[in-house]
Amino acid sequence: MSESAVEVADVVKRFGPTTAVAGVDLSLPRGQVLALLGPNGAGKTTTVEMCAGFLRPDSGSLRVLGMDPMSAALRPRVGVMPQGGGAYPGVRAAEMLRLVAACARDPLDPPWLLDVLGLSGAARTPYKRLSGGQQQRLSLACALVGRPELVFMDEPTAGLDPQARRLVWDLVSALRADGVSVLLTTHLMDEAEALADRVVIIDGGRVVAEGTPAALTTEGQMLRFRTRPGLDLTLLSAALPESCVVAEPSPGAYLVSGEVDPQVVSAVTAWCAQQGVLAEELRVGRRSLEDVFLELTGRELRS
Repeated sequence: MSESAVEVADVVKRFGPTTAVAGVDLSLPRGQVLALLGPNGAGKTTTVEMCAGFLRPDSGSLRVLGMDPMSAALRPRVGVMPQGGGAYPGVRAAEMLRLVAACARDPLDPPWLLDVLGLSGAARTPYKRLSGGQQQRLSLACALVGRPELVFMDEPTAGLDPQARRLVWDLVSALRADGVSVLLTTHLMDEAEALADRVVIIDGGRVVAEGTPAALTTEGQMLRFRTRPGLDLTLLSAALPESCVVAEPSPGAYLVSGEVDPQVVSAVTAWCAQQGVLAEELRVGRRSLEDVFLELTGRELRS
């Protein structure tokens, strides 16, 4: 038995002149959670769809539970929660879940799973009339009802309210505790930090960073503070050590990165006094996963 639930090696996928995935490598050990991060259009969904057997790569190697992702023998062993739900518009929620359960060898009890996911009251509601959050939860139920060894989740908490989002987090944690492997995509950095054993960041179809959330965020410190937006940072930059970089990532939110010591904090507060402003919410800490993500992929919006 392979030690990895998913092995992706130098995989390339093109759509006409567009290269969506340009030589991605990643590995998901069995029983772990891997979060795939990236801006819109980075290649996350295409990568997941190839791993789930929906698309065949143009080149490279892909193994899922030691097998070709297209193998019919994988279907009972893998659960998929795609973007967009993946259910028939007119089918009722309970009917859809029973249909998926009927294809499994040893399914979970559909009424029980509907109850766990807060869908009992919508059991007879057609899929197209469910709310966006209910559709997401039904899609998750369909991915889990067959007791899979491996689950693919494409933005599993998109459109969910805080209570439903926490429920999904608890379910992912329970899956890992039961030895189930999970590969998920998300735009939520706190979600990746809370759930993932490992994180892979891709941009432009290529891996730009990978590692545990702790390893990706331990290099360097950050001093953050808020004050009046649009201040001239020239004098502050001159007063800081060469190892420090100061920026205003968003209006009124200032960031000093580098070796932050008491002298750096003193320089910042002295500069604020010179500007006639007060440094509010001043705090020192390690980089967040969002800081790392933005450093690697840029701050411009993607279409």
